[in-house]
Amino acid sequence: MKNLILIVAFFLINSNLFAHEGGHGVSLKTWKVTSTNEQISADFIKYENNKVWLLDGNHNIKAYLISDFSNEDQKYIQTRTELIYSLNNTKNTDLDTISYSKWALILLGSILLLLSIIQLIKLKKIIHLSYGFIGACLILFVSCKNGSSIKTTTLNVPSNNVSLMQSFFEKFEGVTTHSDNNYLYISSNGLPNHEMMVGITNWQQQVPINQNYTGENSWAIPLHPKMAANPLSTKTNLLKGAIAVAVNGIPIFNPLNNRGEDANAIGELDKWGGHCGRADDYHYHLPPVHLQKQVGAGNPIAYAVDGFPVYGETTEKLDEYLGKMNANGSYEYHTIKEYPYFIAGMRGEVNLDPNTKAPENQVLPQPRTHELRPALRPLRGAEITDFKSLGTNSYALTYRLNSEDYIIKYKWDSSNNYTYEFINPDGTSTIEKYKPRK
Repeated sequence: MKNLILIVAFFLINSNLFAHEGGHGVSLKTWKVTSTNEQISADFIKYENNKVWLLDGNHNIKAYLISDFSNEDQKYIQTRTELIYSLNNTKNTDLDTISYSKWALILLGSILLLLSIIQLIKLKKIIHLSYGFIGACLILFVSCKNGSSIKTTTLNVPSNNVSLMQSFFEKFEGVTTHSDNNYLYISSNGLPNHEMMVGITNWQQQVPINQNYTGENSWAIPLHPKMAANPLSTKTNLLKGAIAVAVNGIPIFNPLNNRGEDANAIGELDKWGGHCGRADDYHYHLPPVHLQKQVGAGNPIAYAVDGFPVYGETTEKLDEYLGKMNANGSYEYHTIKEYPYFIAGMRGEVNLDPNTKAPENQVLPQPRTHELRPALRPLRGAEITDFKSLGTNSYALTYRLNSEDYIIKYKWDSSNNYTYEFINPDGTSTIEKYKPRK
């Protein structure tokens, strides 16, 4: 009779072990569903495809749209999902190894347990409970270690709407797009349809020329963005190359120049937030909020190279990366008036150029610029006061130095022959001619 009681107790204990699933208790959170003004107590399970799954106190699973919740709850959902993602962001081979090890331990524990019961019934010796106890401990160890894990391994956000993206970019003359399964490609000549350079007081003597951002050398925006487990700070990363592309086809670089200085604060930028690089390539360092009138209120002014859109200012609370989750279950950046202006951190996953190192690392793919004139040094004391078009592929830039005006007239033909005329205040001039380097 004594042995029978021990056997029954053993089965009861181990039936509880096998039923042990989901951890050691649930902490319920109070949620406010704004669409129905309802309050519910439930635990967060997962967020996927714009839906949030919750488990209430009666173990009922309910699904809601993320837009049904308050901004505070949406931020909580985002934080929990990111935590789950980072905890589960393990290579598949590692996950397979863990799975095999888990089942091997369960199998071993079950064999020991079963053998212990058989021997106890057959030989009626309490000593056989010892290896049954070891088997039970193995099962308990594996159950506790894995019972509280959530099976969500990725933080999914909706894919970009290709047609909608194209409609924003193709509002601008000279900007064309095409796509494949992974990217939307933006092609342009690198020259905006507004004036340039006026207002620069810290000038390296570059002037804007056309760039061949076409074909395989186009700008690329991911169509299937993914939230990064470890976002890159743009204060200590990405000082090289573009971090976004404006809807008018002009790249946007980090607000910090390659020396880590706020390009706007030191007078390097024009009235539109842009200037020329060493290859005479025009680009912005500030978000081009002036484009909002052309794209319309509520539409993006740019797309970051991680695939998420960039909007103008907002009164809603932003996270540390100057973005927020939106009603579609995706992510979006917004602009502010002070540094860092926009994209304080690259919230989405990006591929980094292995040939670059932080802080001067860059995202791939990046189009190539064509070099023309040798890089020059800053012209101290010069201020650009005027810039105008003289006709097709022909421009004039005026700068003031020591209270006198200097003019640079330049143009290029269909064969990419570039001619520069440097006109002095007394009317004398010099001419230089260039051909792009191969």
